[in-house]
Amino acid sequence: MSAETTRQDAVQAQGQPETQGPDDAAATQRQMTTEIEGIHGEYTGQRDSGGREESQPRLDFPPYRSSILRHPTKDLFHTDPETIETFSPAFGHRDVGELESDLTIQANGEPIGERIRVRGRVVDGDGRPVAGQLVEVWQANAAGRYIHKRDQHPAPIDPNFTGVGRTLTGPDGSYDFITIKPAPYPWKNHRNAWRPAHIHFSLFGTDFTQRMITQMYFPSDPLFALDPIYQSITDQKARDRLVAQYDHDESEHEFLLGYRWDIVVSGSARTWTEDEGDE
Repeated sequence: MSAETTRQDAVQAQGQPETQGPDDAAATQRQMTTEIEGIHGEYTGQRDSGGREESQPRLDFPPYRSSILRHPTKDLFHTDPETIETFSPAFGHRDVGELESDLTIQANGEPIGERIRVRGRVVDGDGRPVAGQLVEVWQANAAGRYIHKRDQHPAPIDPNFTGVGRTLTGPDGSYDFITIKPAPYPWKNHRNAWRPAHIHFSLFGTDFTQRMITQMYFPSDPLFALDPIYQSITDQKARDRLVAQYDHDESEHEFLLGYRWDIVVSGSARTWTEDEGDE
């Protein structure tokens, strides 16, 4: 009999509820998958019966346990955007350096992992380029670890990789990042929960009150079906728009692999965006 079993038996014998720690996620992956499949099945039935297609994530998606904490629960109210701007950071085109889009040259040494290029365009719903926009990225390293005090899972920190970068879109709406392919990482939504490998993207409009945040994924990830955040978008076509495509023409001989991912900021085919609190 293990010490853990003895502790549970003693608590039950005293008629007291067992204290749950931060790592005692009770639900299993099988339970999560069953919940996700049930919600998706209900959505498919409603859509096939003439209901509207859902291209954005559900704000309250029960398998994503903390989603109830990540969206408004009260009526919204208007604020003066000009007043907000007086308290927001400011930047100009000269503030963004040309080398900030290369996440592999930010330290004195080479980061560990698979070097990749992510290139694409930011366009509106009619395919017109969105030029001169600030695009920021952040991500885990090749071991699935962020440089963040709340990320304490036992994977190594790469001293030569910060995981953050930024650039401005060109006249044709294009952006280009060189980075290290991130790894999946564990999170505490449920027992044995793992996030698919992804890169966070932040896009700003004409001011800091116009911000969109989304995530880019990599093709054929086996964790897609298991992830409540990715699956909170109930429509498969909308989920597919979050997945980059491998592009051999963007790869460089003996140096890096290339991916293409376009971001649509408006219209029915727009890219999913998230609340700032999402993982």
